[in-house]
Amino acid sequence: MRTLKIGIIGLGYVGLPLAVEFGKKYETIGFDINENRILELNNGTDHTLEVDTEEIHLAKKLSFTTNLENIRECNIFIVTVPTPIDEYKNPDFTLLKNASTMIGSIIDKDDIVIYESTVYPGATEEICVPILEVNSGLEYNVDFYCGYSPERINPGDKNHKVIDIVKVTSGSNSKIADKVDKLYQSIITAGTHKVSSIKVAEAAKVIENTQRDVNIALINELSIIFDKLNINTNEVLEAAGTKWNFLPFRPGLVGGHCIGVDPYYLTHKALEVGYSPEIILAGRRINDNMGYIVVNKVVELLTQNGIKVLDSKILIMGLTFKENCPDLRNTRVIDLVTRFNQLGCEVDVCDTWANIDDSKSIYNIDLINTDSLGDLYDCIVIAVPHKEYINMGIQNIRKLGKENCVIFDVKGVFPFNQIDGSL
Repeated sequence: MRTLKIGIIGLGYVGLPLAVEFGKKYETIGFDINENRILELNNGTDHTLEVDTEEIHLAKKLSFTTNLENIRECNIFIVTVPTPIDEYKNPDFTLLKNASTMIGSIIDKDDIVIYESTVYPGATEEICVPILEVNSGLEYNVDFYCGYSPERINPGDKNHKVIDIVKVTSGSNSKIADKVDKLYQSIITAGTHKVSSIKVAEAAKVIENTQRDVNIALINELSIIFDKLNINTNEVLEAAGTKWNFLPFRPGLVGGHCIGVDPYYLTHKALEVGYSPEIILAGRRINDNMGYIVVNKVVELLTQNGIKVLDSKILIMGLTFKENCPDLRNTRVIDLVTRFNQLGCEVDVCDTWANIDDSKSIYNIDLINTDSLGDLYDCIVIAVPHKEYINMGIQNIRKLGKENCVIFDVKGVFPFNQIDGSL
């Protein structure tokens, strides 16, 4: 049996934690095309905050590189690149295709390529495998093999790390499925769940986040209805939550690299095979529109308080897609910024977790520091309830606003009698 040598392609929120765990047991090389990312990792730091310096140093058999030749000798390749959507909500396979092209140019006979990127059922074998074959000159399931084991990383969650989450595994034939499963079993303390095919594993992943998306959409729609009935949504949810089988979803902005993206992969494939999804796309429309719902409610509150919307000063607290996490990908807070600007408001944004340079380069937003500010704003929108804002307390937050300042708490984390509005 060959000595395992693992190459991890893509060192973001998914790839790095996986590389660190494998690097504790096997010779592992983390590959990324971003030179700055490799430089910071070689210095023992991770700007995503998923892995700390001590954990990187514990992975004694792990190294990092931007040189494709350095992973040529690997015999297991694990692809963890992102799969975003384009401006038309269609799957964007560019990064996955590029990774497959690179791997195809260096794989040898009997190598195994495992994909973790979220795709629609069938994408690995329909899109990636042909690229591997063309660029390697090798035949699938004869000369090389594939597996699929969907990532289940929850950015910012220190209680559910990669080794603490059951890993779904699959392979291109039964023998390879066993090998892939055994490989992950060696590092995943929570255990593995082997399925019968790559397609099943792909489908399992894509419906995880689709289910959450639909559930959140239902609660978001209920919040719109309750608002029109002058009922506090969070109070209703607390009451309903006293029943043991009521699911604890809350209204909010739905962004990020998973929940706001993955359903479009499934609906894309469904349309391709002749079925027009109804519930999934309806949920997506509701969730994609929530930023505008928030702005409309804020405008209503400003008007009720006698504050002119035009030229009003708005502070948005939080830009990342979720609390206590620096991840800015697909954040829907940008919808608030865009709409308030369209209405002629002066908008400032602060965030204790977001990277200043990334905020500027991705969204053209110059984050401000609120430490020296006071008595400036007509409205403060608590968009992302980072722990620093919760610890700050509503009274200190109010000090950033004018006397009749409107406080809108998107997620309703503060008691509803202390704020002016929430979803």
